[in-house]
Amino acid sequence: MSDDDTDNRRNPIRRKLHELIFEADTPGGKVFDTLLLLAIVLAVLAVMLESVESVARDYQPALNIIEWSLTLFFTVEYILRLWCVRHPLHYARSFYGVIDLLAILPTYLSLFFVGGESFLVIRVIRLLRVFRVFKMVRYLSEVIVLMHALRATRHKITVFLITVLLLALILGTLMYVVEGRASGFDSIPAGFYWAIVTLTTVGYGDLAPQSLPGQILAALAMLLGYSMIIIPIGIFAVEVVKSHGKEPTTQACPTCMKEGHDSDAIYCKFCGALLNE
Repeated sequence: MSDDDTDNRRNPIRRKLHELIFEADTPGGKVFDTLLLLAIVLAVLAVMLESVESVARDYQPALNIIEWSLTLFFTVEYILRLWCVRHPLHYARSFYGVIDLLAILPTYLSLFFVGGESFLVIRVIRLLRVFRVFKMVRYLSEVIVLMHALRATRHKITVFLITVLLLALILGTLMYVVEGRASGFDSIPAGFYWAIVTLTTVGYGDLAPQSLPGQILAALAMLLGYSMIIIPIGIFAVEVVKSHGKEPTTQACPTCMKEGHDSDAIYCKFCGALLNE
């Protein structure tokens, strides 16, 4: 018998907690996830309201109570997550583990920064609480599909972005040569900035070509920008369709904490560990 099997048999509470916290497919997991989602929404709403001066002035005591109550709730949740997984350090270093820590750490750190001279530091630390919104990611089934599609297309999207940057550099250099300092293109970086703004169809208008050759080049850049929008959309859409066909579950592997397993999976497709013991 493996050490993992022995550990789970000796700790049935730990196994039940893992099922409750990490598996949204169970009735208890659905209730837990619903409560946690409501807490996350309330926490993010409280952070947003605290940034409104009139609300913070009139309701600061109530906001403080909400903040500390939710922080204690998230702290208990974080400790239980570390306790019920096989490798706590592995989870703590994972994406969700870091997000869970960022959800509670700013409130505690703000206790150590007192005085008017550290007010800006307090604001920066407390604003990090908005990362709590990322805690919602693991409870939205469609997000799993999007994350799989992003992972599958990362190399193609990277090549596409590099191509766009090279094209912007070429267009920006040409515009610097054609227009020059008289039209505000006083350097290649300035032309590079204009090319990025134009290719992405943002068009701030702070830099604009004045000569006919420059305007022809700008029109070409605009048309290229519109035509290139469809490329990453098509690549991503194909992978989304493929991911939908796989129908992954929200079950997390007790060993590596990875999600996205098939509904009939027995072993983790990432580390090979047994999913249910």
